[in-house]
Amino acid sequence: MTFSLSSWTALDLLAVVICAYVLNVFLDRRKRSGLPYPPGPRGLPIIGNLFDIPSSEESWIAYTKLGKQYGDIFSLNVFGQLIVVVQSPKIAHDLLDKRSKNYSDRIPVPFYELAGWQQWVTSVSRFGVKWRLARRVLERSMRPSAIVNYRPTQITKVHSFLNDLLQDPENFADHIEYYKGSLILALAYGLDVKGTNDEYLTGSKNAVDMMESHVLPHSVSVNMFPFLQHLPEWLPGMGFKGLARHGHDLGEASIIGPWSTFKEAAERGASPDCIALHELREHQQSDSSEKEERAIVEALGTLFLAGAGTTTHSLRAFFLMLARYPAIQERAQAELDAVTGGTRLPNFEDRPNLPYVNALCKEVLRWRMVTPLGVPHASMEDDVYEGYFIPKGSMIIANAWGMLHNPAVYPAPDAFDPERHLTVDGELKDDPVLSAAFGFGKRICPGRFIAESTIFITAAMVLSTFSVGRPKGSSEEACIDGNVNVGQIVAQPQPFKCSISPRSAMAEKLVLSAASNE
Repeated sequence: MTFSLSSWTALDLLAVVICAYVLNVFLDRRKRSGLPYPPGPRGLPIIGNLFDIPSSEESWIAYTKLGKQYGDIFSLNVFGQLIVVVQSPKIAHDLLDKRSKNYSDRIPVPFYELAGWQQWVTSVSRFGVKWRLARRVLERSMRPSAIVNYRPTQITKVHSFLNDLLQDPENFADHIEYYKGSLILALAYGLDVKGTNDEYLTGSKNAVDMMESHVLPHSVSVNMFPFLQHLPEWLPGMGFKGLARHGHDLGEASIIGPWSTFKEAAERGASPDCIALHELREHQQSDSSEKEERAIVEALGTLFLAGAGTTTHSLRAFFLMLARYPAIQERAQAELDAVTGGTRLPNFEDRPNLPYVNALCKEVLRWRMVTPLGVPHASMEDDVYEGYFIPKGSMIIANAWGMLHNPAVYPAPDAFDPERHLTVDGELKDDPVLSAAFGFGKRICPGRFIAESTIFITAAMVLSTFSVGRPKGSSEEACIDGNVNVGQIVAQPQPFKCSISPRSAMAEKLVLSAASNE
């Protein structure tokens, strides 16, 4: 095989530039203090702990193992980038909550910057004025007093979901995905989508899939070597630039499309009550700038993209749990029957009288976390914690999975046990550690209250009307083994099969009646 001189020249130049860049980063990132970094494995020259970064194994489990060796706060250094991993709620609280002013930034993700995502996706955008505007919209829309207004929409959508399960139980995973996507579109924009092929649902799924698969350093070359974004596109290995443009188009379509459809309806006076309508009215009454309207668009886009996916994974874990733990399912159903008499569907007003169902929902969040490591924070200034030096620009990873699977706090942590959230008298316990499932500090998930309420009402409705078990005619444990698909930052149960059937003729009647009234 032969190569042209020009090709060899380009490749040689690229190699020289990469080596020079790596050496420069390594030398520039040396400790600027006499204090040590948090402990961690010894690294190699220049590349540091590159080979200690988890790749094939679930990274949260790998980090938990490292924590047992090096402590609840340890560090890795990759090409001069310090990565600090925190594995205890106390340290996470000390740094990310108490010192949130310094730890509320995000690490730049070069591919995200090229695609424009880090400029508008609120959960990953850099800390600053623009982020505050969008965050304010989300917090105002998602606070506990506000989400009470969304209950009628939640009830309508869950009734439709129950009917989908009744008509086509085998495709329950598809019904979950459609249910959550249609719910978020209705809550955010007042849009009523019909069918799984809706352009907004498919577009958002494509955007989220690309975002999840291009966030970590090893996922794409430009994330490992940011200077590559400044090289000409004709050079070998620059294919990520075209991919980033495609990602930009996917992202823009996902946020502009639903907003434009909503706004057209609002201008005609035809939009139903929704978050977008409240925000648009407030925007118009305050005569605020186009920049602030764009912040509303971006905040709602983040709610749509992030909200549908994460809760979908939690509901899949809920069905997995029902198939694996029949005794837990039966106890929850008995509690529901005692409250509803089996003659009506449960509602939000029943929630205080359903401690075991509430505990079950809490355990779903703990047992199968959607984002086990959250989204990494970044330090904005040099800091010292317990004698350890944390330089400006460090990546801070809070291993929430490790916190919520700590056997000292949660005995037999891999087992699903709602009773760990109940007192000896059967009352629901407050568990401050559980909030780790939603993050920390100023970056805690603003949609956590609507997520919890949606999981509750869905679980209560499903438990009241259906029995979920192992696939009929099969005793294979593998069908419901509970393994996870490992994404870049998201974990979800692998596809599994289960049987879903109405609990009784009355339950089937309730489902059909509720669906016909919507």
